[in-house]
Amino acid sequence: MPPGPEFGRLFRAFEHTAFRLETRDEYRSANEAEALRQFVAGEPVDMGWFQNWLTMIREATAEGKRFSRVRVVTVPLTDYSRFGVFCSQYTNAAGEDIRYLARHDAVGLPDHDYWLFDSRKLVRMHFDDDENFLGGEVIDDPALIVQHNYWRDVAWHRSARRDDFAIE
Repeated sequence: MPPGPEFGRLFRAFEHTAFRLETRDEYRSANEAEALRQFVAGEPVDMGWFQNWLTMIREATAEGKRFSRVRVVTVPLTDYSRFGVFCSQYTNAAGEDIRYLARHDAVGLPDHDYWLFDSRKLVRMHFDDDENFLGGEVIDDPALIVQHNYWRDVAWHRSARRDDFAIE
């Protein structure tokens, strides 16, 4: 499933929960490139690029849906990971619960990103060597879905709330 409208529909079609495990220290996206540059340069960050995502989270949360995410990060944080902590103040305020897990505490977790919708629809994320998102692979194997649910629970249990992690 390539990036685009079909992939985007997954975020509106789920009924109860959408969980993401992020395992990379950097992602490339043309949408956020200027904001990342501003952040690293210590300039005011224009968050206009982020408004569609924030609106979607607010609307889903108002309907009783839940977005959550665990970011596995290398410590000390890369510039991109610091930018992610900065941006997560906005997503958390919109209703998504983003948590952080130091890479050395992520033993036994997968080294790939995925979305898990309603604990039953698994989408493994694929990236190229330059960290650009290539698309998602829908996985239907029940055993793999159960395994990814287990990894979600482990990651959640070991992770720290964004506000607690940001002050450590």
